[in-house]
Amino acid sequence: MGDDLDRIIEAMQNTINEDTRAAWGEEAYERWVNPPNMGAMPDADGKAELCGTCGDSMAISLKFDGDRVCAALFETDGCGPSVVCGSLAAEMAVGKTAEELLDITGEMVLARAGQIPEDHHHCAFLAVSTLHEALSGYMRLALEKN
Repeated sequence: MGDDLDRIIEAMQNTINEDTRAAWGEEAYERWVNPPNMGAMPDADGKAELCGTCGDSMAISLKFDGDRVCAALFETDGCGPSVVCGSLAAEMAVGKTAEELLDITGEMVLARAGQIPEDHHHCAFLAVSTLHEALSGYMRLALEKN
C-alpha cells in the first residue's frame, strides 16, 4: 500500500511541476524550485516585512557597501509567484544605489518573471513595496546615526 501511495504522490507532483513549467516558463519555474537570494540576513542594514492583500507576507533584507547594495535576501510564506517575485526583487537590488532602488517597479519584476499568471501579478508589487520599505528602514537608520 505504501509503495502505491508513494507512486501516486510522485505522479501528482510531477504533474504539478510540468503544469507549472508550462504555465510560467522555465526560468520562473526554476526560480520557484530553487530560489536564489532566499534566506535571512541577521546583519541587514535595512529590512522590512509586509503582508499583501492576498495574505502572503514578504521580507526583504539589504546590506550596503558604501552607497550600493552588496547583498539582498528575501523570505516569504507565500505562493510560488511570491517566491519568484521576491527572488527577482532581491536580485535586481544588488549593485544599486538607494536612488536606483526606487526606480525598480512591479512592472519591471513582472517583465523579468516571464509568464506569471495575471491573478498573481500583485506578488511583484508586494515584492517591490517590501524592497522600498527595506530601503526606507536603511535610510531611517542612516539618519539616526548622523
